[in-house]
Amino acid sequence: MASPLTLDQLNHATQPQFAALLSGVYEHSPWIAERAWSKRPFKSLAQLKHALVQVLREAGREAQLGLIRAHPELAGKAMVSRTLTAESSGEQGSAGLTDCTPTEFEQLQRLNAAYNARFGWPFTLAVRGPRGAGLTRGQIIQTFERRLAGHPDFEFAECLRNIHRIAEIRLADKFGFEPTLGHQAWDCAELLARHTDPGYGERGELTVTYLTDAHRACAAQLRSWMLECGFDDVHIDAVGNVVGVYHGSDRGTGSDATQAQPRLLTGSHYDTVRNGGKYDGRLGIFVPMVCVRELHRQGRRLPFGLELVGFAEEEGQRYKATFLGSGALTGHFDPAWLDQEDADGVTMRQAMRHAGLPGTLEAIRAIARDPADYRGFIEVHIEQGPVLNALDLPLGVVTSINGSLRYLGEVTGMASHAGTTPMDTRRDAATAVAELALYLERRAAAQPNLVGTMGILTVPNGSTNVVPGRCRFTLDIRATTDSVRDACASDVLAELARICERRGVSYSVEETMRAAAAPSAPEWQRRWERAVEAAGLPVHRMPSGAGHDAMKLHEVMPQAMLFVRGENAGISHNPLESTTSDDMQLAVEAFMHVLNELAGEA
Repeated sequence: MASPLTLDQLNHATQPQFAALLSGVYEHSPWIAERAWSKRPFKSLAQLKHALVQVLREAGREAQLGLIRAHPELAGKAMVSRTLTAESSGEQGSAGLTDCTPTEFEQLQRLNAAYNARFGWPFTLAVRGPRGAGLTRGQIIQTFERRLAGHPDFEFAECLRNIHRIAEIRLADKFGFEPTLGHQAWDCAELLARHTDPGYGERGELTVTYLTDAHRACAAQLRSWMLECGFDDVHIDAVGNVVGVYHGSDRGTGSDATQAQPRLLTGSHYDTVRNGGKYDGRLGIFVPMVCVRELHRQGRRLPFGLELVGFAEEEGQRYKATFLGSGALTGHFDPAWLDQEDADGVTMRQAMRHAGLPGTLEAIRAIARDPADYRGFIEVHIEQGPVLNALDLPLGVVTSINGSLRYLGEVTGMASHAGTTPMDTRRDAATAVAELALYLERRAAAQPNLVGTMGILTVPNGSTNVVPGRCRFTLDIRATTDSVRDACASDVLAELARICERRGVSYSVEETMRAAAAPSAPEWQRRWERAVEAAGLPVHRMPSGAGHDAMKLHEVMPQAMLFVRGENAGISHNPLESTTSDDMQLAVEAFMHVLNELAGEA
């Protein structure tokens, strides 16, 4: 067996040698390696991957299309005739495509023909999957069927993204590289996803809402894993947060042990939305867990303690108590939450006591942290959006978590007969709201880092043959600064008033949520930036449009976040939410870089 390839070999190779060493990484396309040669020297495998990606990005659509067409169909003619490249043959074989049943083979041939007819190029999929161990035939067919309905532009980009993933795995094979730490995080995500609320698991859906049996099982599993990883103190607190502390060398020993240095706080949430994904929130628990496991394995202590919190609730699914877990730590638990009822009439206090928690305000207030005891808060999170995916970057540094405003509104006109009411005399509530939606779209698009959404538009008791007399709607406005957000909201509400006056309808609007923007602390943001640079990757700075636990911690201490690229165009709050072991490996390494840098400063 050939010795693993090294970066030193590549960096000292001539252009022909360089291309030969990387032969087969991109299917029948040695020109990609030939052009990447000029980007030497490479200090990391991640930097080499990015250089190859950049070559293809700069090559233009025709070259990209040629590369897609260079890939064979899955279980297609080339496989049957045994003319696949060695790399493709191994990949299709490892996915079991050479062992298809007659029904599966016929189905794949039908899908191949339909896909080619629709798009004009072969369906391309990294069949070794996000962990590199291989997708099942069922997963491959399911993905094939889903993507067959995609838009051509999306599919073109998705094929290229899968080609880069194929290349990443092939490079790992050449270098003898295994993302061991990324695998650990990936495996945790899969195992924790086995716990799901009743009514969802039967459909293969992941739903974990606050203090259900599945939620408590997740907490118990996280507690067990933290102990296995080497955390010194692990407990479940009064709101269900799972708290693990890895003591620093500063703590001292004996019964009078004290903490000399402020701790570093990190974590994210383990609850989910209904029918959600495996990584939202949870990735920010697994990454520091893996880091502590490595520190413990090495017998190493940092000069300060590290505290990891798996926040019990962030999504506000069972109770209207978003950021309950992190809010309790910052002293912002709302006493009225205890008397809230879920859909089954169970109060939060009752749910807490059923879960073995005290369910008292006194116990909850006792877990609030003193900010003076902490250096700051850092959080790793899957991006939950398409930006990093579109840029072919595995990591992004968050500059600010958007401030958000939400409203619930209703326009009231006059319900009337659709056939007998002339167009110029109608008082149509729905078209007034539709006009407002188009205005919001234009207003938000006119300014960077501002987004506006009307996610719900409802005509109560609407009928096909009735002019809508009422229309309810929601407004969601987010921006990196509160001033930009508020200016947009002011303009939208003013436009609503103008529309309603002109159309002869009335309106009501109620603010239902206001969350301040949370800019990253500059010195902590720079630590993440240096960690990304150390990996050999360009630093991409970006805002977060979604809310995170870091928003709550921002109220009492400095915070900064690192984003990890998601697969499937970055989709989140969806079963398709995913990321790869390789990207999680980079996140673990970035987190460890921050720890090492802080240790050097102590």
